[in-house]
Amino acid sequence: MKPSTITALLLPCVLSLSLPRQSHKTVRWMPLGDSITDYGCWRAWIYLRLQNDPDLYDSVDLVGGERAGEICDDSEFDRDHEGHPGFPAIQMANEGRVSEWLAMNPADVVTMHLGTVDIVRGKPRTEELLRAYSTLVGQMRGRNPNMRIIVAQIIPLGLSAEKNEQVKELNKAIPAWAASQNTTSSPIWVVDLFTGFDAEVDLYDGIHASSSGIQKIADGFYPALLTAIRYVQGGG
Repeated sequence: MKPSTITALLLPCVLSLSLPRQSHKTVRWMPLGDSITDYGCWRAWIYLRLQNDPDLYDSVDLVGGERAGEICDDSEFDRDHEGHPGFPAIQMANEGRVSEWLAMNPADVVTMHLGTVDIVRGKPRTEELLRAYSTLVGQMRGRNPNMRIIVAQIIPLGLSAEKNEQVKELNKAIPAWAASQNTTSSPIWVVDLFTGFDAEVDLYDGIHASSSGIQKIADGFYPALLTAIRYVQGGG
């Protein structure tokens, strides 16, 4: 648990009172993905930004069976996640891993950045990746029919033009796929992490985000995550 804080409220000419910040329902957020979710500090930057919001302070709990090892400027942040380096989306879907992970660590919101490993290792058809996405969404809803799901149009690859074209093709297809899977009780938001991401500057090895790329991932996910949190808390 994170320590509670007290906010001082000064009533002019009368008295000074100390009041706790408004309490909200705790929302469980599972960051799901491969090494792009595991590595870097984008989860930390989002967590700290949420902590600095007086309406959300102490109301978001990151969940998952993995623990981040990054220092992230010595900041204290919730390190739980489900980022699995080297794990292809298609394999993850076929093996039912998300259902297993959610059984152990239930969530209200899932952010998903998947498909990079599949593309790096081979030439999966976009249709195959979207079928895997659909399977993963089904596993999420099987554990929580009201799951709020945020799917990323994934960051570029700097390995080759061919690989990056596969990324572009997948990203182009994601919005229509998401619309076909969207429901009122379990909405899907799509966030564009590709546009404005410079593979030469924002990646350090052609795959993983540099410090500037990490900030762009955090900035890309944050508005949709904030909306999803509001939905769970009843204000959506």
